[in-house]
Amino acid sequence: MGTAITVDLADDLPPARLHELADDVFGWMREVDARFSTYRDDSEVCRFDRGEVLLSEASADLRFVLEACADLWGATDGFFDAYATGRLDPSGFVKGWAAQVASDRLLAAGAPNHCVNAGGDVRVRGFSPAGEPWRIGIRHPWDAMATCLVLAGTDLAVATSGVYERGRHVLDPRRGAAASGLRSVTVVGSDLGVADAYATAALAMGTAGIGWLDRCPDYTHAVITDKGRQHHSTALPTTT
Repeated sequence: MGTAITVDLADDLPPARLHELADDVFGWMREVDARFSTYRDDSEVCRFDRGEVLLSEASADLRFVLEACADLWGATDGFFDAYATGRLDPSGFVKGWAAQVASDRLLAAGAPNHCVNAGGDVRVRGFSPAGEPWRIGIRHPWDAMATCLVLAGTDLAVATSGVYERGRHVLDPRRGAAASGLRSVTVVGSDLGVADAYATAALAMGTAGIGWLDRCPDYTHAVITDKGRQHHSTALPTTT
């Protein structure tokens, strides 16, 4: 998916078991990349987009992602649109979803204390190796060496969509043009796939995305506008 994946396992388990768990995470992520990467012509999502794979022939994962993207299109008034670029690209959901699944698998495998980071989309559970709640820094959108917020918690899904690394890559699907108005959107909740999609949708909405996020139940947010103004939910789990 063109991004770095890291996993931090904080449970007191034998080294061989920790290596096995990490290998399972990276194996899953490689499987997701092979199936959903829009950079690989032979990926299932690209072959499906070209009509070489019928829906009836698609994998269970692809069918799940297509259904989830359709649901998210409705939930975001069409601003999360996997076809916004004119071709199928569900990456705004897939990266967060893949990390969420990896975290769910770790929990089921007896590793309840961990952090999975997929290119800045972060799923934490339990406690850090220091025995404290995990701390998640949100990158300052104008200074790569600084944070603008630090979140803390023991069960958080944190997704950020911004323009500071890849430029204005998110399209406003209603105008068919690059979205503007927001520099960075961070969404926090319990499901990383949903948080990832919500962050993308809000960025696509521009400044109207702030009000839309305010109305999203069960998810909190932090937004920085192009003018440098910061808005965030009062319930956002920040720390110093």
